[in-house]
Amino acid sequence: MVNKDIELYRSDDGSVQLEVNVNGDTVWLTQAQMAELFGRSVAAISRHIANAMAEGEISEESNLQKVQIAHSDKPVTYYDLDVIISVGYRVKSQRGVQFRRWATTVLRRYLVDGYAVNERRLQQLEKVVNVLSRSGDQLASGIADVVASYLPGLNMLRDYDAHELSPNPQAKPVWELSLSDVRALVARLRQAYPDDTLLGQERGDAIERVIGAIYQSFGGQDLYPTVEEKAAHLLYFVVKDHPFSDGNKRMAATLFVRFLEGNAGAFADGKAPQITNNDLAAITLLIAVSSPAEKDLMIDLVERMLTA
Repeated sequence: MVNKDIELYRSDDGSVQLEVNVNGDTVWLTQAQMAELFGRSVAAISRHIANAMAEGEISEESNLQKVQIAHSDKPVTYYDLDVIISVGYRVKSQRGVQFRRWATTVLRRYLVDGYAVNERRLQQLEKVVNVLSRSGDQLASGIADVVASYLPGLNMLRDYDAHELSPNPQAKPVWELSLSDVRALVARLRQAYPDDTLLGQERGDAIERVIGAIYQSFGGQDLYPTVEEKAAHLLYFVVKDHPFSDGNKRMAATLFVRFLEGNAGAFADGKAPQITNNDLAAITLLIAVSSPAEKDLMIDLVERMLTA
């Protein structure tokens, strides 16, 4: 239910002030509030939300809440932080970056102070199990390892209550994946699978767009600033966007490992996170059978495996 807590947001220049609903582990705004935040019309905000839904980026079931307001005939729709960030990117507003930072700070405070309800992590684990149930026998060998990799995150429930939460270390990239690196890996894979004539065959400029996506920035800020975030999105995008005519899952896993190896120097011990073959096969197949609405869950799962 929205309206659990209210926080006041003020833009950096002081021109916008909003009463923001905070509930659980996200924040909520109406279309009218987003219009004020981004300096756009309500109609424009509504159009961007509709486009994001049509593209599967957000879902009505998980990202919206309708609340009945006293003395009003119609319920008011509130949208969570995922929607707010999506709209901010689409309208290319610097305030989107500012609001995301503010919201992250507020939510972190709620978590550490023990105000937020931590049920979502348990719900996420249930979602992982649901995805696994759709994947069939081919994942049997990796299911236990993947779920075991996710479970340590649940220990944070205890740490939140004990005020002992410490963030997992995250590394800044020291190496950048290029198109020539991708093509070199394709050549090596083709040697291993000489009968797969379509293996690694590029579909237009799709792989270039994948590389561009993991290195994109907005307002001078890297959207995926850490090795873990870039690696997780690289794996996801190659599996789901099908930039090659064949072998997308094999290419995704290979590029994922190469990216981590290239950035080994970013980690304290100079070694990239180690993932077993079973884990990598399982998470790659999990992504393949997941729905677009489960993107954040898949990304979160990969990042947890890298920082566990």
